[in-house]
Amino acid sequence: MIKRRLIFWEIGSFIWVALAGSALHFAFELSEFWRPLALFSSVNESTWEHLKMYFWPGLIYALVQYTYTKDIANNYWVAKLVSLLATPLGIMISYYGYLSITLPLYGTGFFEMDLMTMVIGLTCSSFLAYKIMVRPKINNVPKLYVVSAYLTLTAMFSTFTYYPPKIFLFENYFGYEYKGEYGILENYEPYRVFKKDPVN
Repeated sequence: MIKRRLIFWEIGSFIWVALAGSALHFAFELSEFWRPLALFSSVNESTWEHLKMYFWPGLIYALVQYTYTKDIANNYWVAKLVSLLATPLGIMISYYGYLSITLPLYGTGFFEMDLMTMVIGLTCSSFLAYKIMVRPKINNVPKLYVVSAYLTLTAMFSTFTYYPPKIFLFENYFGYEYKGEYGILENYEPYRVFKKDPVN
């Protein structure tokens, strides 16, 4: 019964993070590029910005889930930390892995494959979290390390949108081409998904 409840919670995590993350992909544009929303929403097509839009829903879900599963899950915060790390790692490995094949062969990536990288990352995330929560208690991981890791991740995803390092992970990668742009862009008109009606 306990394992079944945890499985349901991890399925819920997959669904919530996938849906909320997808919504955050478009939220910045739909808000007409309201800068405070850039903390949570994707502001360009870089890999980092796509990782960010799954981090925040994952963290929020972990905080909510704790209220309901703290008495039945072992190693809860370690499990959720591994989960938050597994999502970006799974996405990056599968994303750059498939692009290393399709770019030389076809000169482009594919939207369907991009979606699959999300599925892979979130599946790894939920699976690992579940496996850690049902194993015996882990006593050799200092709480200070776990707390420090959470704070470090939160700080990184809070600041790198506004102060992005000038490396490929943070560079706007629109149409599978690097654009030499980082963070919040000066001009979003070429990248709009939802085109504005011209003013008469």
